[in-house]
Amino acid sequence: MFKKYSKVMPNLTHRNVHNYFKLNGYHLNANDLCRVAYSYVKEGDAYERSIGEFFLDWFDKKDYIEMTTSGTTGLPKLVRLEKQAMIHSALATGDFFDLKPGDKALLCLPTQFIAGKMMLVRSLILGLELDVVSPSLHPLELNTTTYDFVAMVPLQVQNSIKGLKNVRKLIIGGAKMDSSLEEKLLPLKTEIYETYGMTETITHIAAKRLGDSVFSILPNVKISQDDRGCLVINVATISDEAIVTNDLVELLNDQQFIFLGRIDNVINSGGVKLIPEQIEAKLTGKINSRFFVTGLPDTTLGEKLVLVIEGEKQEFPADFFDVLGKYEKPKEIVFVTKFKENENGKLLRKPTLQD
Repeated sequence: MFKKYSKVMPNLTHRNVHNYFKLNGYHLNANDLCRVAYSYVKEGDAYERSIGEFFLDWFDKKDYIEMTTSGTTGLPKLVRLEKQAMIHSALATGDFFDLKPGDKALLCLPTQFIAGKMMLVRSLILGLELDVVSPSLHPLELNTTTYDFVAMVPLQVQNSIKGLKNVRKLIIGGAKMDSSLEEKLLPLKTEIYETYGMTETITHIAAKRLGDSVFSILPNVKISQDDRGCLVINVATISDEAIVTNDLVELLNDQQFIFLGRIDNVINSGGVKLIPEQIEAKLTGKINSRFFVTGLPDTTLGEKLVLVIEGEKQEFPADFFDVLGKYEKPKEIVFVTKFKENENGKLLRKPTLQD
């Protein structure tokens, strides 16, 4: 099934630079990259300084880099990521997405975060020809180059739909894709994947094709569930310890799972546990504006189910919510002018309702 990069390129270290690797059109080795890095740090724009700092960290004598987690599995914290583990992650990505030396890739993500850093590592290790642009919300706005592999967050994808004709393979991560965005992407010829992962797993450990509900794991990943029904991840090439998430999943087999929702989003309404993401899926295509459901305190139920819609007030017919189960129908509809999001475009449910 996989090309097994690990067998083709054994004993790799962070000092190795694939001889097919290019940065902005130039073949560069480790020494060249360190010189470029010093120039970026001294004279570059903010995004170039970040790239320069990463290269200097990557090629130093330490066998790890330090990063702050996004808080997916708890409060943000400083972690050490082994460089060898990052190499293994890059090899697994190459296997899963069938990347080849000489493939052309685009880095349009900020390299302060793990997703941007790993685009650099994949390019170095797999021999990709990497172009770098400022991590704006419109990364393909002036682009005329055809890319084999690009990674974006949903907000960038939303602003790049016309430009995706020049992208052969796109991975989307950092935040859950809005259902309306998915509908816009389905007709495109681009091979599009939604990824699942976090800083602690060194980006994605699973991916699914656009329009599918089933995530398939990457090589060397093992998955299970804890007693809450949440996903537990074991990647021997990354960590000796299991990574316990707060993501409720349905395990289909030892290679595949369906993401159900975040356990911290679950609403306990009168003793009935409701998963917002499942309710939202049933309403997909029925509401023209962006929306989500959440729980608000209620003296009788403990929590009541509330539908939150972005934009102006709308009226709905009496049978509008018949697609929902008895306990899934909202007790209240709230309209807000604008949803709050983090810099990756991830919806912030509770803060949206705090004003």
